[in-house]
Amino acid sequence: YLEEVQGFQDYDMEILMDDGYHKNPTRSNIMNAYRDIVSKSYEGDTVFCHYSGHGGRLRDQDGDEDDGYDETLIPVDFESAGQIRDDDLLKELVKPMRKGVNMTCLMDCCHSGTVLDLPYRFTADGDVDVGMQRDMGVDLDFLVGAAGALYLTNELCSCCFSIFELLLYV
Repeated sequence: YLEEVQGFQDYDMEILMDDGYHKNPTRSNIMNAYRDIVSKSYEGDTVFCHYSGHGGRLRDQDGDEDDGYDETLIPVDFESAGQIRDDDLLKELVKPMRKGVNMTCLMDCCHSGTVLDLPYRFTADGDVDVGMQRDMGVDLDFLVGAAGALYLTNELCSCCFSIFELLLYV
């Protein structure tokens, strides 16, 4: 579909899979692929990230989780290289993405609801009455105020601008 209908080429995609044919989905390869897509993405681009694999939880290390746990992706070499924490994904994938890039992430794994540490959480499995709800652990009032102040001084980072845009148009 991506190649035949949408016109993407093999060089437009990075596929990591533990099938003996593609690059192995190691911690290093996954994080490098996320950094690479960030560096290659510009305003007007559409990015699709898909992770199907194991997900988990580890004790929170920096106190930013209400439940005391970081959500994780579990790469094939997790026993030696460690799991990929939601804090890592926020720092390496979400925050550095340039303004105007439309990114969709499909995380097909356990504990994926907040694995990107975004200010909203969507659930379709019935554990909440409303499909999308505000994550009360994120201080949106502060973020909007800070984003507005930075926007006015032209010092707004891409992550804050994306959140600010989302709030302005929702």
